[in-house]
Amino acid sequence: MLPATPKIFHGRDTEIEELLIALRQDSPRVAILGSGGMGKTSLATAVMHHPEVADKFQQRHFIACDAAPTLADLVYIVASHLNCESSKNSIVSTLSAGPPLLVVLDNMETPWEPVASRSEVEEFLSLLTDIPHLALMITMRGLERPGKVRWTRPFLQPLLPLSHSAARQTFIEIADVSEGIDEVLALTDYLPLAVSLVASVVSFEGTDTVLRRWKEERTTILSAGHDKRSNLEMSIAMSLSSPRMIMFPGTRDLLGVISLLPDGLLEADLMQCSLPIADVEGCKRALIRTSLVYMDQERRIKALAPVREYVCSAHPPAAECVRPLRDHLYQILMLWKSFRQLSAPECIPRIAANLGNLQSLLVWGLDDVEDASFKIRRYVLPRLPQ
Repeated sequence: MLPATPKIFHGRDTEIEELLIALRQDSPRVAILGSGGMGKTSLATAVMHHPEVADKFQQRHFIACDAAPTLADLVYIVASHLNCESSKNSIVSTLSAGPPLLVVLDNMETPWEPVASRSEVEEFLSLLTDIPHLALMITMRGLERPGKVRWTRPFLQPLLPLSHSAARQTFIEIADVSEGIDEVLALTDYLPLAVSLVASVVSFEGTDTVLRRWKEERTTILSAGHDKRSNLEMSIAMSLSSPRMIMFPGTRDLLGVISLLPDGLLEADLMQCSLPIADVEGCKRALIRTSLVYMDQERRIKALAPVREYVCSAHPPAAECVRPLRDHLYQILMLWKSFRQLSAPECIPRIAANLGNLQSLLVWGLDDVEDASFKIRRYVLPRLPQ
């Protein structure tokens, strides 16, 4: 049985059209990528129910893989779904004997991420793609596609947050409220899961109550559900426990620092501030690959607002990791202060791009008079142009 088609689903028309184009090809193999809560499963389900897809594929299989941390578990789950013997050969034989079919493997990151078994899992996917009349679609957290599969070109780009209009439309249909919702929506950064959850809370508590609770509880108010599709904190925590994160012990420290920065951080600034974190470059790559952070159009490393709020609450950065960054920004401010008579044109854009960061770091360091936050408050900010 297929999961029901999403009843409230907006803002993914481009992605649906791109997936339909891919599925029109012979033997399509498609990966839907993106961070947790970005709507990958909803997109896959919507495409499976599209009339064109239903007409082309006489059989459609949706197989959830989030309970399959090993290859053996994956084989068992797929075989159970197909009602065949639990072996790779039996699965291939069963699928080969049928009509044109679409197989969706949802949450494929669970069996794929463990490094020890990754090659075997990729080999299993490769076996499935040897079946010419089988269309394969997977959903995965992060930005990486499994190897050993010739994925259909052009690749579907990793999912991004919803547009403001799509997020607003989603919110209104869930909450049945249209007045004064932009401030609440801003808390979500238009992450689909966060939009749906906050709209659900607003539907019975109202926007004023939710805004008041957010100031005290933050992402906790969006975490009453019992699984990652109804609990924002659980969804983020799953990404934090990814084997790709565990490979680099400093990833949580780096994510904690980035979560203090609403403006994000240029890669050059990240490398120049001498954070006491081993292999900062490797940690940065791991965070990007798991989609806990992303690179915006200006090449600034950022985390979405719900991720920032959760990390600052559950995994706040250590003071020794924050101080070097504050010192670095303090030096930029002092450079402007020293040469402000000459306008210091190279400093002004850097300062302007970090105003939100400076405010956040100052609040974070209010009790730390030994570091640069004290110096910035005492000597620099009073002299900045108004």
